[in-house]
Amino acid sequence: MNMPNERLKWLTLYAAVALIVCGSQSLAANPPDADQKGPVFLKEPTNRIDFSNSTGAEIECKSSGNPMPEIIWIRSDGTAVGDVPGLRQISSDGKLVFPPFRAEDYRQEVHAQVYACLARNQFGSIISRDVHVRAVVNQFYEAEIMTEYVIRGNAAVLKCSIPSFVADFVRVESWIDEEGNVLSFSDNYDGKYLVLPSGELHIREVGPEDGYKSYQCRTKHRLTGETRLSATKGRLVITEPVGSVRPKVTLQDKHQFIDVELSSSYALLCMAQSYPTPSFRWYKFIEGTTRKQAVVLNDRVKQVSGTLIIKDAVVEDSGKYLCVVNNSVGGESVETVLTVTAPLSAKIDPPTQTVDFGRPAVFTCQYTGNPIKTVSWMKDGKAIGHSEPVLRIESVKKEDKGMYQCFVRNDQESAEASAELKLGGRFDPPVIRQAFQEETMEPGPSVFLKCVAGGNPTPEISWELDGKKIANNDRYQVGQYVTVNGDVVSYLNITSVHANDGGLYKCIAKSKVGVAEHSAKLNVYGLPYIRQMEKKAIVAGETLIVTCPVAGYPIDSIVWERDNRALPINRKQKVFPNGTLIIENVERNSDQATYTCVAKNQEGYSARGSLEVQVMVLPRIIPFAFEEGPAQVGQYLTLHCSVPGGDLPLNIDWTLDGQQISEDLGITTARVGRRGSVLTIEAVEAPHAGNFTCHARNLAGHQQFTTPLNVYVPPRWILEPTDKAFAQGSDAKVECKADGFPKPQVTWKKAVGDTPGEYKDLKKSDNIRVEEGTLHVDNIQKTNEGYYLCEAINGIGSGLSAVIMISVQAPPEFTEKLRNQTARRGEPAVLQCEAKGEKPIGILWNMNNMRLDPKNDNRYTIREEILSTGVMSSLSIKRTERSDSALFTCVATNAFGSDDASINMIVQEVPEMPYALKVLDKSGRSVQLSWAQPYDGNSPLDRYIIEFKRSRASWTEIDRVIVPGHTTEAQVQKLSPATTYNIRIVAENAIGTSQSSEAVTIITAEEAPSGKPQNIKVEPVNQTTMRVTWKPPPRTEWNGEILGYYVGYKLSNTNSSYVFETINFITEEGKEHNLELQNLRVYTQYSVVIQAFNKIGAGPLSEEEKQFTAEGTPSQPPSDTACTTLTSQTIRVGWVSPPLESANGVIKTYKVVYAPSDEWYDETKRHYKKTASSDTVLHGLKKYTNYTMQVLATTAGGDGVRSVPIHCQTEPDVPEAPTDVKALVMGNAAILVSWRPPAQPNGIITQYTVYSKAEGAETETKTQKVPHYQMSFEATELEKNKPYEFWVTASTTIGEGQQSKSIVAMPSDQVPAKIASFDDTFTATFKEDAKMPCLAVGAPQPEITWKIKGVEFSANDRMRLLPDGSLLIKSVNRQDAGDYSCHAENSIAKDSITHKLIVLAPPQSPHVTLSATTTDALTVKLKPHEGDTAPLHGYTLHYKPEFGEWETSEVSVDSQKHNIEGLFCGSRYQVYATGFNNIGAGEASDILNTRTKGQKPKLPEKPRFIEVSSNSVSLHFKAWKDGGCPMSHFVVESKKRDQIEWNQISNNVKPDNNYVVLDLEPATWYNLRITAHNSAGFTVAEYDFATLTVTGGTIAPLDDGTGHGNVHTRIRLPAWMPEWLDLNFMVPLIATVVVVAVGICVVCVALSRRRADDLRGGQKDVYYDVVYNQTMGPGATLDKRRPDLRDELGYIAPPNRKLPPVPGSNYNTCDRIKRGRGGLRSNHSTWDPRRNPNLYEELKAPPVPMHGNHYGHAHGNAECHYRHPGMEDEICPYATFHLLGFREEMDPTKAMNFQTFPHQNGHAGPVPGHAGTMLPPGHPGHVHSRSGSQSMPRANRYQRKNSQGGQSSIYTPAPEYDDPANCAEEDQYRRYTRVNSQGGSLYSGPGPEYDDPANCAPEEDQYGSQYGGPYGQPYDHYGSRGSMGRRSIGSARNPGNGSPEPPPPPPRNHDMSNSSFNDSKESNEISEAECDRDHGPRGNYGAVKRSPQPKDQRTTEEMRKLIERNETGPKQLQLQQTNGAGFTAYDTMAV
Repeated sequence: MNMPNERLKWLTLYAAVALIVCGSQSLAANPPDADQKGPVFLKEPTNRIDFSNSTGAEIECKSSGNPMPEIIWIRSDGTAVGDVPGLRQISSDGKLVFPPFRAEDYRQEVHAQVYACLARNQFGSIISRDVHVRAVVNQFYEAEIMTEYVIRGNAAVLKCSIPSFVADFVRVESWIDEEGNVLSFSDNYDGKYLVLPSGELHIREVGPEDGYKSYQCRTKHRLTGETRLSATKGRLVITEPVGSVRPKVTLQDKHQFIDVELSSSYALLCMAQSYPTPSFRWYKFIEGTTRKQAVVLNDRVKQVSGTLIIKDAVVEDSGKYLCVVNNSVGGESVETVLTVTAPLSAKIDPPTQTVDFGRPAVFTCQYTGNPIKTVSWMKDGKAIGHSEPVLRIESVKKEDKGMYQCFVRNDQESAEASAELKLGGRFDPPVIRQAFQEETMEPGPSVFLKCVAGGNPTPEISWELDGKKIANNDRYQVGQYVTVNGDVVSYLNITSVHANDGGLYKCIAKSKVGVAEHSAKLNVYGLPYIRQMEKKAIVAGETLIVTCPVAGYPIDSIVWERDNRALPINRKQKVFPNGTLIIENVERNSDQATYTCVAKNQEGYSARGSLEVQVMVLPRIIPFAFEEGPAQVGQYLTLHCSVPGGDLPLNIDWTLDGQQISEDLGITTARVGRRGSVLTIEAVEAPHAGNFTCHARNLAGHQQFTTPLNVYVPPRWILEPTDKAFAQGSDAKVECKADGFPKPQVTWKKAVGDTPGEYKDLKKSDNIRVEEGTLHVDNIQKTNEGYYLCEAINGIGSGLSAVIMISVQAPPEFTEKLRNQTARRGEPAVLQCEAKGEKPIGILWNMNNMRLDPKNDNRYTIREEILSTGVMSSLSIKRTERSDSALFTCVATNAFGSDDASINMIVQEVPEMPYALKVLDKSGRSVQLSWAQPYDGNSPLDRYIIEFKRSRASWTEIDRVIVPGHTTEAQVQKLSPATTYNIRIVAENAIGTSQSSEAVTIITAEEAPSGKPQNIKVEPVNQTTMRVTWKPPPRTEWNGEILGYYVGYKLSNTNSSYVFETINFITEEGKEHNLELQNLRVYTQYSVVIQAFNKIGAGPLSEEEKQFTAEGTPSQPPSDTACTTLTSQTIRVGWVSPPLESANGVIKTYKVVYAPSDEWYDETKRHYKKTASSDTVLHGLKKYTNYTMQVLATTAGGDGVRSVPIHCQTEPDVPEAPTDVKALVMGNAAILVSWRPPAQPNGIITQYTVYSKAEGAETETKTQKVPHYQMSFEATELEKNKPYEFWVTASTTIGEGQQSKSIVAMPSDQVPAKIASFDDTFTATFKEDAKMPCLAVGAPQPEITWKIKGVEFSANDRMRLLPDGSLLIKSVNRQDAGDYSCHAENSIAKDSITHKLIVLAPPQSPHVTLSATTTDALTVKLKPHEGDTAPLHGYTLHYKPEFGEWETSEVSVDSQKHNIEGLFCGSRYQVYATGFNNIGAGEASDILNTRTKGQKPKLPEKPRFIEVSSNSVSLHFKAWKDGGCPMSHFVVESKKRDQIEWNQISNNVKPDNNYVVLDLEPATWYNLRITAHNSAGFTVAEYDFATLTVTGGTIAPLDDGTGHGNVHTRIRLPAWMPEWLDLNFMVPLIATVVVVAVGICVVCVALSRRRADDLRGGQKDVYYDVVYNQTMGPGATLDKRRPDLRDELGYIAPPNRKLPPVPGSNYNTCDRIKRGRGGLRSNHSTWDPRRNPNLYEELKAPPVPMHGNHYGHAHGNAECHYRHPGMEDEICPYATFHLLGFREEMDPTKAMNFQTFPHQNGHAGPVPGHAGTMLPPGHPGHVHSRSGSQSMPRANRYQRKNSQGGQSSIYTPAPEYDDPANCAEEDQYRRYTRVNSQGGSLYSGPGPEYDDPANCAPEEDQYGSQYGGPYGQPYDHYGSRGSMGRRSIGSARNPGNGSPEPPPPPPRNHDMSNSSFNDSKESNEISEAECDRDHGPRGNYGAVKRSPQPKDQRTTEEMRKLIERNETGPKQLQLQQTNGAGFTAYDTMAV
């Protein structure tokens, strides 16, 4: 039952094997495409993967190949790796993933395993290097430090002990001592502590103190990053040595093995201790020897105590090291084996190779790294057992293709490389391309079977039927042919097929590179039939496979039988259903038989066929051998070959070394029975040595056995050497071969000398060698001639020797084949040739390959001389010529050959001169030359000599430059710039020098100066100025003409850059230059450098000169001043020095200024004390007095700033005696005692004590205390007529003072009139009450009367007599001062006293007179008022410019004169003064009106100013004169003559520059307008000029019709019209008449109203309101000099900030607001550049308060009346603004208004009637505002009611100056006209030139004519720009600084607070980003009135386009002129 299944299994296996074979064949037959390749690793995993269980790991493995390889992970044993849930996964992209896991999930086989990555595709497999995966579970660990015992003085090493389970992952980071100091790795090896690279702490030279310290190590886990300190603290136990101790090393430390990584640092420890401290020496063993050498210490290798530290390890460091420790007692050593591991890497060369079938293939494994333990090879992932670096495949077969890998390994890591072996194109095994299929058919028809096969080489096809080859016969025909593509087509024809023809047909394609076959069955219907089977012979032990050849179809079963038993009958037999019988391991006994195959069909028909199987047995030979050891010659030997097994008959024979043995050798063989043979050697001889083999053969096969025979044989010649002769130079070979056993050693020796006898060994050399007994002499020479001995010795016998003679036959030979020989031209020469060789030798001479015959030229002679070694031939030339420069050849010939030698004869002479000397390039110091190389005279040019000199020098004074002879270019250096040189060149060779070339002349270029200025001196001039003087550099270092110098200076000791100033060169010879550096810091060290410059550039900086400016006075007072009262007469004053930076010098002393506080005002009463210290004690002070003190520091520059006064009061003391005492009799028992207080009370009087004593008696003194306020005492109860003595003392809290003088009085009945009061001086304060006492006694009561200044007093409302006799004066005034006398009189007597009353009042107005004026200063004299009684303390000087603010200056009372400095040049000023005393400030003086010197700029002459060319004009601004006031800037404008608009070129041209106006058209007339500005005003000049033609010519002047060339073109009139009707004449005339008429009307109207506005009551104070005519020309101006015309119509739209800052321009109102002092006082006030260097500084509020808010423009544009700090960017409060957007100002109806709110802290309250109100936005009236900031100190403010329904403007004027020099009122106001306008008014801003407004000089009358009307066209540019229909013309002429001129607008990037100039060169561009912009036409800045006609109503977009095309200006300007603007005279010069 199981049999069929078993058969089926085997059959399936068999089929599978066949399929695999076929498949592999077909694979081999189809070589892969070129782009197909086996796998290669792209990313190979690393050798070690360590990871923490908390993080997990991913291992990536990537490979490439075509097709893409498959990635499989395997273990080290090759088994595949699968997923372990939660612990190991293989991701889809081939990664091996280890997720984080819990500690308890750790599995050794997963987490501690060696993995590999396998990549495979159809071309092979590769395996990665070993991947050692190690998961680390977080475990607690502690590092410990053991206590170390150290002998004092030795080095100690503390080790940080880390548990082994974490040792691989934890390393020592640092060490920490007990004080917290961190000791970490460093390269400092000199300190006491050193942390070694391996983590140990090395402590050198330990002492007892080290025993008290402890240490901890800090470790770090490299996987988790965790750091921790060691659990224990390590310490040292220091032991004191007792006696000497030899070095000791612990056993485990004596032998160490260390592995370190490449490039890391490491330490080799040698831990030995001894006393005395030992010395350490390190050695390294030389590899492979026992020799050692000392370790060399260097930067990389250091030794610290006994420790060897090596940084950056290299592989060469590997080896065995020995540390030798010695001291005086003994020694010890430590061995350390160091292995430096370098990462392994491998590479196979070649990585891919394609090899043809049968050819060899070689792979070489190249590897690096250290150490390398093993090398192994794998093919397709399987080991092939090869361990050499080179893998060689001798003959490639198809199974050799695939992937090869080389693995290198050591204990730590591995590396691999892969390579692919492909089969070549010529290796193409056969392949069946087309074949027949299985077929079933009926008998009868013919059958055609076809097979097509291909391959290279072309295969042959054969056919088989059931395993039996088919041959051609009458029914079977086989044929084949080859197709065009190389395939073989084979066919089998079977004629009339029978049933017996069925079976398994097979076609076999075979070539030398392989076999391919195909089989299929042919089934023919019929009865079973078995073809005859031939006898089958098989060798025992093999497997029998036979298939029953059955025909017929269908067949039901096929069985095999033996002896009528169906098989199988044992386990060795297997029968398959298809008729196959398999018998394994056949044996004769059991398996040799006849087997029968029986085939049956279903009908029961059967067929039988027999197969006889014969089992044959191979012969078996018993091993045999000769006796041990070699045989002696003559010895008898025998061998027996026995064949006990094997089929008979047997054939046995013998061979010796593979050759049949013949009886001639003396060897006999004999057969012993059927199974044996004996070999006998009667006498062994040498030829018998060899391998004897016994061969046994039978029908089954052949067996053999071999044994060797060795025979001791003495040497014998195989080839004995004989004498040899060799040609010289050939390679000689002499053979000497001998035989024997053992093999003889053949040696050669050479005889010493020329005869045989003594021999010596041959020296081994390059050309003599012995190889296998043969002597080789390469390139044999005569020296090799001689006798040679060949010896052959093998130890058997005496050996062989032979002596031969080797002779060398030499053909002629020249030792020198070619040489050069030189000779000088004209001198004799001899050429020699010496030929060596066998004589006789003949020599011939050739010259240039032509036979040289001396007979033809008697200059040549030939001689020969026979030498021992050959022949010498000499060719003599009597005198050489240039033609003798040739190649001479001597040819030598003898019997053995010939040779030649050549002599290159060179006849030398001096070179010819160089030519074609050219200058290629030149600079200031060098010139590049080139020349052509001349004929060199057959001697190499050694050099060229370039000679050069200055042009004026002779050729005897030359410099030379040597140039190598091989070059033809050179550079001559070290020339002087800007110098003329002559240069020539000569050539030089060994013979001599050529003539000079022609000289060339060059001028070197200029260079920047190379010399430094000389004799530099820097001296301080004053505190802020230093003078620098210097002289030019040496003339030779100018390198051109010096144009000037840059003088740079900076603060010393800072890194700041130098500030340079430019100084022009002084041409005077030897003249010293100087420059004053100004505005420097006081007492500051500056560094000064100077460099000269020329037109090329600047030279080197001079050496830095340092100098201090002069010492100044300290700018800050001493700080922390304090006073302390010490006693009643001493005070200590202390202070702190001023800051160093403010000392401005070296503080030498301090001054303490002090005085009693009530006398402080009086400078004369102040005391001064000097001291060098920071405190002092003031002595001798008044007691109980309040003192005021100031401290100041003094330098060499003078006294510094005084400190703030401090006050201290001296201590009280006992008072002085009362100054006077009176005793007045009051009656017979009473006396009145009165007294005056002490002059110095020295404190507060607490009481008086009155002493009384009766005179002449011994009575007690009586005392009576009297309160301090009581100045009299009435003594009563006295005795009549008895004298009494009285005296008085005063007491303070300190005690009782001195007693007064004594006075005696006696009571009496008679009491005369007496006054008890004393004469006194009383001081009363102005407006306060004063009381003067007069206390009188007398009986009868006296009458008291007062006299004032000698006049009897009569009571009035201010003065009255009090009951006690005192006089009371109320509200004292100045007139009350004087003497007051009191008289008391009775009948007995009379008495009187006189008081003096002093009235303290503020000073009266002082006298101020002008003493002198300059351009920037005024000097005034101050004198107090004669009537001042109170001491004057000082003056306050008030001054203001014409359009500025009041400023003050304090003047001391002693100053006779005072300078007011820093004023504006050419400006009007007002000055007045007030005095002040301790009462207060007094009355003001009269105002002094004056002006500083200086005038506006003066016009230059045209030729000096203008220089014209064809397309530009140069302006020389230095031609302008400044009028005494420095020029600030120029405005340049130009236009073509026929154009209306002016184009601004620049609005900020500096005065020192020349300016070029570019881009002009040639031959064209232009107008040029220049406006020159200085602080005194501006001057406008207009010029006509014509540019030159292109060729530089001039053009004709413009013709005016009369031929005079007037610049104004006239209009041609018809001939019949009179000449005076010319429009050029009529239009101005008519316009003038109209303007005059209108002006008269306006004046009349104004006069009729002026009195209603005048509330000042004076004719002179009448003011006019001015209505500015809207239709005035755009340039119309007002006189700015008028203080009452400085207001503007509200807040107007400002112009572009870049527009020209000239009078008449509508200057930026935002800027004006920001610059205003306390507000925008007036839009007509002007900016004054002298006012403050900071042009935009915020100014203070005006001294005169404002009187109301005023409202301005009809559109609500209110003026700002004040300026609040910090409001730079705010808009005006309480104002209505007009916002412009998209040029809406073109249409007033589109304007948007908004209103701001009033300021909460405004400076002025609202005026009644206007409080809190605003004009409505559309109100047509113009209420004009006026700030009081510009007025004199008067408060007059008047307003004029609008009398025309709001159609005119109310103008609030400012008061007139109180100036006696003012012009008459009529002259002041005649310039202004008032004309009512259309629905509102436009204001024409003023635009005059600035003359002195207060002077009435005749020249000033020009204002009446020039400025009475509008300016006219030339000033169009200065008018306001167009804010159409609602604007003021010229409204922003004053930005608000109160000065004559607006500043240049600041650049956009400047800070508004500190910018003074506009640097923009594009001022005429219109920016829309400016503050409240205008958008008037570009290039025309006049005011443009909006035309009411609809046709002129342009849209915003149209206007924009017009502006862009620059078209708007002229048309709008024409509109203006038609509205009444006349032609106006203006201050211009038409040149």
